[in-house]
Amino acid sequence: MEIRPEHIGDFSELSELIKSAFGTSEEAFLVEELRNSTAFITELSLVALVSGKIVGHILFTPVDLQAGETDTLGFLALAPLSVLPELQNRGIGSQLVKHGLNQAEQLGHSAVFVLGHPAYYPRFGFVPASDFQIMSPFPVPDESFLARELVPGSLSNVTGTIEYLPPFYKME
Repeated sequence: MEIRPEHIGDFSELSELIKSAFGTSEEAFLVEELRNSTAFITELSLVALVSGKIVGHILFTPVDLQAGETDTLGFLALAPLSVLPELQNRGIGSQLVKHGLNQAEQLGHSAVFVLGHPAYYPRFGFVPASDFQIMSPFPVPDESFLARELVPGSLSNVTGTIEYLPPFYKME
């Protein structure tokens, strides 16, 4: 399996993959909207290929931490993570997460947040963001909003609510 940043020629195939993985076009539209954002980081929109076919995708986008008077930079959201339904539970998603976290760290980001399954993401070092006194802007259970420090201590001494890019709020 090869993992690489998405290319312009991938957009159509990628959209179909995301629709198939989620059973709706909402997440595919989200990725398109985020891709058109000035905050989009091409190196953090990764595709997994098997025999030249896109079988998985992961996207990381910048988020801010609204903590009173200051905004903390260097934080990312992981969303969405997509794998073709017929290839799920075969490690493709795990490889994308590991590769993406490594890439994010190499690019100098300090922490990643994910709104996801509390039984899946802890294997990658994610813990409830509430452990750091950091909250989701969405009404979700604490155990579903998770954080992982890429730089040890990066979430120490900060509290507040994560602020996603505007397209995320269209999904509510």
